[in-house]
Amino acid sequence: MTLQPRVVIVHRRTEYEELLARHGTRAQAAFFLETRGRMLDDVIGRHEAQRTGIEMTSAAIPTEWRRAEIERADLSRFVFGPEDIVAVVGQDGLVANVAKYLDGQPVVGINPEPARNPGVLVPHPPEAAPGLLAASARVPVTQDRTMVQAVRDDGESLRALNELYVGHVTHQSARYQIEAADGTSEHQSSSGVLAGTGTGATGWLRSAWQERHSSIALPDPTDPLLCWFVREAWPSPASGTALTEGVLPTGTHITITSETDELVCFGDGIEADRLALGWGQRIRIETARQRLRLVTG
Repeated sequence: MTLQPRVVIVHRRTEYEELLARHGTRAQAAFFLETRGRMLDDVIGRHEAQRTGIEMTSAAIPTEWRRAEIERADLSRFVFGPEDIVAVVGQDGLVANVAKYLDGQPVVGINPEPARNPGVLVPHPPEAAPGLLAASARVPVTQDRTMVQAVRDDGESLRALNELYVGHVTHQSARYQIEAADGTSEHQSSSGVLAGTGTGATGWLRSAWQERHSSIALPDPTDPLLCWFVREAWPSPASGTALTEGVLPTGTHITITSETDELVCFGDGIEADRLALGWGQRIRIETARQRLRLVTG
C-alpha cells in the first residue's frame, strides 16, 4: 500500500511567543518592551502574520494526506520520511536550518512577511500553497542547491546549506593543520575556517571574501563548487598564513587536523548541533551528495 504524502510544516516561535514564555502575560510583555522603546503591537502584528501563513498552509493540505507541525528547536529530534513534503513558513534562514536534516524531500518556502523577509529561500506567498503542495506530490519544478558537508575521521558527518565553521569552542584562537585540495598543508592559528556554498556566498562567506578583497569567484547557489576562507590567520614561528582561501570542485576536499582538544564544527550558525574535535582528530570538508530541492513551481 502506497503511503499518502505527509506535509511537515516547519516554523519557529515568534518573538511574541518567546516574550510570553519569558514574562508570563501580555501586560508584562508590553511593559518590558516599553522600557526599551518598543511597542507590543508591532510584535503582535508579526506574530499574527506568521500564524496566518501557517494556518493557510495547513488548510491547503488535502484532507486525505498526513500532516505534522514542528518548531525549529525540535528539528534535530524529528525523523523526516522519504515521502515527506516540507513546507517552511518563516524566514529564509529557517530553510537552511531544516535542509541539513533532509535527503531529497521537496521544500516549499512560504513567506508570511514579504515586507521583512527577502524571500530568497521562501519565495512564495501563503496563497500559493495549494498549487505548490499539489505539484510537490507529483514532479515539482525545483532549484537544486548545493550543500557542504564535514566528515570526521570516525565517520560522523554534518551538513549545511550556507556554510560550515571550524574553530575553537570559545571562539578564541584555533590551532590546527590544514591540508588543501592540492595536498599542500600548513600549521595555522586563526579565528577559524569557513567553507560553504553559493547559497552561503551571500552571507558570512561574502563578508570574508569582501574583507580580504579576494580574487576568488564566488559560486552560484546551484554550482557544484565550494569556497573556503581562513579567518584572521596569525603568522608566527609555528603557524603560517599561506593557505587562507580556495575553491573546492566536486570530488575534492580540504582536511583540518586539530592541534587542540577544543575544536568544533557546526553549520549555518547552529552551535548546539556540532561535531567536536580532540587533539589529532581530522575532519574532511567537501561537497555533499545531498542537495536542497527548493520548489519553484
